[in-house]
Amino acid sequence: MVKETLFEIQSLYRDTFRVTGYRFGKGEKAVCIVGSIRGNEVQQLYTCSQVIRRLKELEKAGKLKEGKEILVIPSLNPSSMNIKKRFFPTDNTDINRMFPGYHLGETTQRIAAKAFDIIKEYVYGIQFASFYMPGAFIPHVRMMKTGFEDVEMAKEFGFPYIVLRNPRPYDTTTLNYNWQIWETHAFSIYTSNTEKVDEDSAKLAVKGILNFLDKEGVLTYAGHDGYISQVVDDKDLISVRTKEAGFFECCVKVNEEVHKGQLLARIIDAYEGEVKDCLYAPWDGIVLFMHDEPMTYEDTAVIKLISLRENR
Repeated sequence: MVKETLFEIQSLYRDTFRVTGYRFGKGEKAVCIVGSIRGNEVQQLYTCSQVIRRLKELEKAGKLKEGKEILVIPSLNPSSMNIKKRFFPTDNTDINRMFPGYHLGETTQRIAAKAFDIIKEYVYGIQFASFYMPGAFIPHVRMMKTGFEDVEMAKEFGFPYIVLRNPRPYDTTTLNYNWQIWETHAFSIYTSNTEKVDEDSAKLAVKGILNFLDKEGVLTYAGHDGYISQVVDDKDLISVRTKEAGFFECCVKVNEEVHKGQLLARIIDAYEGEVKDCLYAPWDGIVLFMHDEPMTYEDTAVIKLISLRENR
């Protein structure tokens, strides 16, 4: 393993901005793995650290294939990680909305450009991503329909679900989208949380990545193959929305099977403590996503269900 500073940018107000990378093996630029891009992505950073730990062990055991290079970047936004601020601290912009970047642009555009110059050369790109809404997920692979997505390859991770979705206009400046457009096989990995560590889902993600790298001939890993992945289209997910704002009291868990009419959550009045709203399952399904903050707004999708096959 070689630890190095991939690039740095001088700062007027803080220490020099540095992005650190860990290289394993030499040869073809096979795989690039990116951890946190936003400053509150604690789980993403933690999971990436566990990938580095396992790759160290496998490299020491001689399990990496010759002629292949793996680059792991724990964080593309260490300045925000230091203060747990989701976006870049100086101007509050999102680096993951700046790809492929611009070398003469704003700071986050220059960070994205310097990073993308390095990582666009890899055959496979894996990003530990976070959702724009606070909540917990079933660990899964998510891909955009760009015409370059490879569903069969995504099954090699062995995660329970693969979620596909059509890109929206703002998605064209994300890392995953640009990786695909530059003909990198790109995958976004969602574990259970964002701002707190979940060791079980991190372990599942690490095993999934090692399974994938084994099947693609990058390393040798004798692990469990995981699940037979079910492919789900994002537009077919069932969103359960609130009618009122207040305290959010969930009555089910992520990955739980629920049935039509089952109580999923309650909304409690923040001033008077009374139940203002009850959320019921509109269909039989599996809880893919659950809001996990203590309060919620009105008309918010706090639960997302995967429809069971018998519904279809």
